[in-house]
Amino acid sequence: MNLEQVDSLIEKMERASLTEISYKDKDVDIKLKREITQAVTQAPQPVQTQAAPQQVQAPAKEVQPEDEGIVVRAPMVGTFYKAPSPEADAYVKVGDKVSSTSVVCILEAMKLFNEIQAEVSGEVTEILVDDGDMVEYNQPLFRLR
Repeated sequence: MNLEQVDSLIEKMERASLTEISYKDKDVDIKLKREITQAVTQAPQPVQTQAAPQQVQAPAKEVQPEDEGIVVRAPMVGTFYKAPSPEADAYVKVGDKVSSTSVVCILEAMKLFNEIQAEVSGEVTEILVDDGDMVEYNQPLFRLR
């Protein structure tokens, strides 16, 4: 089995929203697993984070007070992607309506691409991070109303 075939298995796993997949033939036995993640939304709370010494943190965007909508937060540290691939359309854009099960972005962590769901229904009023940005745990990603 070559790398392209492994990539194909990973893509199929993502498309089918599987958390585990196994492949076995006469000389290959592969088992792929990923953790299920969920977006976290909550009432406004001050969050204090301390960056690890080896990490460089990018300047934060100006964020409106959280009482001006529902905030969808990052459930993990990772790289934010607005679309499943560079050629594909973004999962959501400002003005789109989302349901609690709508996938709003992907966070890549340790070479695993985790689809993040809105977990609430509403209309996207603001996207708070840029494509390719590193995000911290609990960092605001989207604002909904």
